[in-house]
Amino acid sequence: MHNPWHKPLMSVNAIARPLFSMIDMKPPISRAKMMSVTKSAIKAIKLYKHVVQIVEKFIKKCKPELKVPGLYVVDSIVRQSRHQFGVDKDVYGPRFQKNFTPTFQNLYLCPHDDKSKIIRVLNLWQKNAVFEMDIVQPLLDMAAGSNSLAKVIHFCTLGTFLPNRPFKRPNLTGQLLFFCFIRITISDS
Repeated sequence: MHNPWHKPLMSVNAIARPLFSMIDMKPPISRAKMMSVTKSAIKAIKLYKHVVQIVEKFIKKCKPELKVPGLYVVDSIVRQSRHQFGVDKDVYGPRFQKNFTPTFQNLYLCPHDDKSKIIRVLNLWQKNAVFEMDIVQPLLDMAAGSNSLAKVIHFCTLGTFLPNRPFKRPNLTGQLLFFCFIRITISDS
């Protein structure tokens, strides 16, 4: 008896295999590898929810240096889907959009130098109307906020940072962490 789900399930495995093989790679990830993942995603369109879940899981589990290539995979899949099936029939964009907040929280765990690449993708999405402004803007705002959070974590783990005063390495307590957070948050606003 022929199983109608056999071929689509093979397609889902076809995307998972090359995507998770990237976990052990060092950037940059080749264009051929990205296209392989994108083609597999388009072939598995009937199981798009599984494909999106696999990509989101990759972004969550991968090394910080691979966060941006994970975003490039999202971008490639969404753009190809919109191009091939049309904006009205694209299923990947709306599905990725459902978990954008946690996905981008994971993306912003990338190295500091890579944050500009994430912002560039968001600006391109905005410019080319890949996603609506009300979807992209909070993600851009999150990028600005992630820099403040990174400063808080950095300064609070290394010691106190007070403008115009020498750096001190204190005994860290909950009160000091709270003080650092308040101090840096206020000075960033």
